[in-house]
Amino acid sequence: MRLLLAACLIAPLAAQQPGPVLPGRDVIALVTKMLQLIDAASIVQPEITRASAPLLENLKQARANLEMSSGQQHALYTNQILVNVRAYLAVAEALPRPHPFPDSARQQMIDLRESLARFETHFNALLELREAMIRPADRDNVRRFRDENAKLAPPAAGKPRMVFLGDSITAGWRLKEYFPDRDVLNRGIGGQVTGEMLGRFKTDVIDLKPAAVLILAGTNDLARGTPIEIIENNLAMMADLAGHHKIKVAIASVLPVSDYHKQKNPAFEMTRRRPPQLINALNAWIRNLCQARGYVYIDYAAQLTDGSGFLREDTADDGLHPNALGYRLMAPVAQETMARLAK
Repeated sequence: MRLLLAACLIAPLAAQQPGPVLPGRDVIALVTKMLQLIDAASIVQPEITRASAPLLENLKQARANLEMSSGQQHALYTNQILVNVRAYLAVAEALPRPHPFPDSARQQMIDLRESLARFETHFNALLELREAMIRPADRDNVRRFRDENAKLAPPAAGKPRMVFLGDSITAGWRLKEYFPDRDVLNRGIGGQVTGEMLGRFKTDVIDLKPAAVLILAGTNDLARGTPIEIIENNLAMMADLAGHHKIKVAIASVLPVSDYHKQKNPAFEMTRRRPPQLINALNAWIRNLCQARGYVYIDYAAQLTDGSGFLREDTADDGLHPNALGYRLMAPVAQETMARLAK
């Protein structure tokens, strides 16, 4: 009778064909179905109840937590249910089965595995949904300069346009003040990595029809642990795109960093996340690329590195971003670079 009752309770769900992410009420219904199937199994294998008692308690608590959570789509509780149902099935497989084993009980175990598979599909889709919610639609910040770009007049004859592409080091440089007689555009965005700059290269460089692009990038990639090969690929692809559109290319050395200011703030310990040896290795590759392809190598690092190989203490207040003195030392190098590019 109990087997028949359990079958009646769970049959309505078996005919459903839900989508990847279940609505909240269906999540609870599916968990309830699995608990009913587990309860029915104890009739045929009483010993499984003793062996799996902690798992059942975990399942019931996770279901109660889901019922109280918003929308019944809480990833942590959903994962707890997955883990415990999987563990229950492993216990059931390990225990000896009575002989003969009823066909109804065998079918219920099949139903439990199918329900678990559907629940796992829901969980994976839920993770994808959560990831999509935290991933910005405009990942590369392509729209950051959209309005400003739209208002730009075409480059004036005899005054070649130069686009400075980069991260916060470029974004913080007041280019118009340092180079008032040149057509310079600052397209730096704080925190960006080379992959994001590659993603907006068309809108923030190519479409602006500059004579040249000056790229300063890579330090944030290193801080995120991005392999140097990926950074190199992104820089090379940006250079390839520029060359295809007859835009001259200049690539800057990644600036050195230092820990001189970490006593003021522990966050100013920069060498741990941006090891100087990796900066040097990347700069060597950039220099070789520029020599091999005829690009201009902008050696800012030579102006800002002290005798110990770190960013000069007086040129930055945090060990990473140039201060006014740092930019003043970089300016003549950029000016010389633009003069070469304008020829």
